[in-house]
Amino acid sequence: MLIVGAKGFAKEVLEVLYQNNQLEDVVFYDDVNVDVPNFLYDKFKVLTSLEQAEEYFEKGDKKFTIGIGNPILRKKLSDKFLKIGGIFASTISPKAAIGNFGNSIDAGCNIMTGCVITNDIEIKEGVLVNLNCTIGHDCIIGNYVEMSPGVHISGNCKIEDYSVLGTNATVLPGISIGKNVIVGAGSVVTKDLPDNCVAVGIPAKIIKELAPLEF
Repeated sequence: MLIVGAKGFAKEVLEVLYQNNQLEDVVFYDDVNVDVPNFLYDKFKVLTSLEQAEEYFEKGDKKFTIGIGNPILRKKLSDKFLKIGGIFASTISPKAAIGNFGNSIDAGCNIMTGCVITNDIEIKEGVLVNLNCTIGHDCIIGNYVEMSPGVHISGNCKIEDYSVLGTNATVLPGISIGKNVIVGAGSVVTKDLPDNCVAVGIPAKIIKELAPLEF
């Protein structure tokens, strides 16, 4: 598998692959940072061009995952690597507790160590569920949503595409959060939030409007 990114979160994705005994032919990709070594941990090659990535896909293993946060960047990177023949793959920690009834997890998701996902939950493409998050029953988590460590989403909630929930944020039952919303770390969302805003505090209040996304 090719991990897009070679710093920060990409190293946590590597740990999930280790947990799943999937380290064979793992490579990283970073064409931005000049201080990244040729081999991470003296073992995993770091590719630095799309030509190298395309050659890697052509040799057999076409799977890639995104080792970078930020929903918009994750979407752009997934499009970029799909275009050269990659297959967007999920990485799911065996140390996450995932219910056995009514759940669906789409392509390209990262479900990290310590997460608890109950039943009847829909997790759409490219979602990042970071360390020790919980998602209650009957929730829908939209495309490329980023849940930072320790986020708790109660039952019957809906989080729309490209939204970001900061570390230790809590969403109370039955709440809907719109598209392209940022919820600040430690905030408690007690009322629905519309598209394109920043909300912080206990209870969370809108402090800023955001420009609508162009895709």
